[in-house]
Amino acid sequence: MDEAALLEKLRKVEALFAGATTAGERQAAQAAIARITARLREWRGKEPDIEFRCSLGDRWSQRLFTALCRRYGLKPYRYYRQRRTTLMVKAPRSFMDQTLWPEYEELSRELQTYLAEVTDRVIREAIHGDDSDAEEVEEPKQLDGRQGMRR
Repeated sequence: MDEAALLEKLRKVEALFAGATTAGERQAAQAAIARITARLREWRGKEPDIEFRCSLGDRWSQRLFTALCRRYGLKPYRYYRQRRTTLMVKAPRSFMDQTLWPEYEELSRELQTYLAEVTDRVIREAIHGDDSDAEEVEEPKQLDGRQGMRR
């Protein structure tokens, strides 16, 4: 998948969560953001914001979630001494459960797939053509303790 295809797919995911019926054109994407923001205002009128703690697996996931929150006017934050991959955000439960988190998960899957493909290609082309997993072998009998590197 190339970058243009990824961007188009991400626009379609966004349009899906906004309830759009058209393809992911730029105007449709902007309208989708407006619909989601309006839905957030509506939920805020019906239910209070709750503080959510989101533990995200890596820096890329954290950056994606931060960008999504900011897109909808939410302010992600972390408390002093929290890990960089832990984010706090205040939002109505319905918005978090029905829109923000499902959209984040779908976009995250797409980005992870894309990043894995790019990584595999770069390794194959720039480092070594054989990108298969390491071979599995029988463990040797332990005689006097093991030596090796651990990280």
